[in-house]
Amino acid sequence: MAGKDRKKQLARQRYERQQERLRAEAARSRRLKIIGSVAGVVVIAGGGTATAMVMTKDEALKCGYTPAQAEGAPKGLGTPPKKPAYSGMVQATVKTNEGDVVMSLDAEKAPCTVNSMAFLAKKNFFDNTPCHRLTSGGLNVLQCGDPKGTGMGGPGYQFDNENTAGAKYLKGTLAMANSGPDTNGSQFFMVYADSQLQPDYTVFGKITKGMDVLEKIAKAGSDPKGDGKPKKKVTIQDVAIAGT
Repeated sequence: MAGKDRKKQLARQRYERQQERLRAEAARSRRLKIIGSVAGVVVIAGGGTATAMVMTKDEALKCGYTPAQAEGAPKGLGTPPKKPAYSGMVQATVKTNEGDVVMSLDAEKAPCTVNSMAFLAKKNFFDNTPCHRLTSGGLNVLQCGDPKGTGMGGPGYQFDNENTAGAKYLKGTLAMANSGPDTNGSQFFMVYADSQLQPDYTVFGKITKGMDVLEKIAKAGSDPKGDGKPKKKVTIQDVAIAGT
């Protein structure tokens, strides 16, 4: 073979090898993008092979409940299960000395909050506890869930906020009280008239029946006026979760 032809052949071979490498790199890149685009993928390696397993939302969700100092926390109460026990809407009835308030809890948007409320209800945590705070004006809520009624009580654990993005606290809203971001415990508030609040409080449901009970309590006022203990004493006698 002439020297010139030999050079052409070698050049062509180098070009073909380069193109093959480029094609291989492109194929590898596409595979990585496909794998990376699947939400919740776990790669399990074994025996020289790797298997991609897609986890469902329910399988991936785990709630974190961490210890927290709180007045009135019962000894041995424990914490809710990490895997939420409910999905969709869950009915709850808060029985008070002034009448029943029926709620629809949203376990889709606030699964860990609903999980905690149901856990505490089953443990009779709320039984014979006061609703210790009534506010009026820009903030129109009745706050409950503190076993001591001081505003400092809780279950002895805390958990993160949920469902706060763009939250509105309109009449009938059910939300968690807290002492700062991600410090939810057992205290919650029921909104009896539209309220002006920053979206810092987990919305976990709505009141479907018993608004007249809240309005009656609110009409009696608080001491001191505007933000204090309800003048009409309110005691939670029981919290019942449907289906339990």
